[in-house]
Amino acid sequence: MAEVQTVRQALPEFLEAPAKTYLADLETAIGGIKGLDMSKLYGQQFVAGPGALTTQAESLATGLGGYQPYLQAAQAATGPTAYQAYMSPYQQDVINATLAEYDIQAQKGLPGLAANAISVGAFGGGREGVQRAEYQAASDRNRAALQAQLLQQGFGQAQQLAAQQYGQQMGLASALPNLLGQQISAYTTLGGAQQAREQANLEAQRQLAFQQAYQPLQAAQQYGAGITSLISGYPGGVKETITPSPTPLQTALGAGTTLAGLYGAFK
Repeated sequence: MAEVQTVRQALPEFLEAPAKTYLADLETAIGGIKGLDMSKLYGQQFVAGPGALTTQAESLATGLGGYQPYLQAAQAATGPTAYQAYMSPYQQDVINATLAEYDIQAQKGLPGLAANAISVGAFGGGREGVQRAEYQAASDRNRAALQAQLLQQGFGQAQQLAAQQYGQQMGLASALPNLLGQQISAYTTLGGAQQAREQANLEAQRQLAFQQAYQPLQAAQQYGAGITSLISGYPGGVKETITPSPTPLQTALGAGTTLAGLYGAFK
């Protein structure tokens, strides 16, 4: 019957001890990864929120509707009665004073008519009466024309002021959104740059936390790779050899040889 012999070839001691240490470290590192709280590596704490400049830009955006009062003021400066708000409160006083002065000057012309009538011998006659009536009618027409002219001047000035007010209010209504828009754009750009820097800082913190969490496993893997490369250079494992059983003749010859040797020893 054949005999099977098993021979185990052990690693050198300087490799066997580190291999056992590597397995222990690897088990510990994997256990740490399994129990890792992933919320410490991912989550809202690593997302940069809007900065102060972005918040200020958002608050300014609510003021874009501030042009409404200017539009309302411009609307009030239009229409058929808009001029009334711009009429001078002293216009009637000016008209009254001007007409009063006109009346005084008109009365100064009456003595001249009387003197002319006396010179031609028509004083107190019908001819003088006609001249006085014509003079008074002409004076009244001139007075009415003067009054109309003063009213027209006041109306024209009021209309001009109303149109000027309309233009000013419309200019403000259009300028305000433009100015606010420029300011909002500047704040938004600066706020975006600020938020980008903050996001980069948070990402760096997240990567550091990730590396700290996985560093034991990565170190164990690198250590194991080195041990494995060393072990691969040495023979190991289990070897089996099969030795055939001796025949009866081989057994007898072996026994004879043994007895002869014993006999010789006793001699």
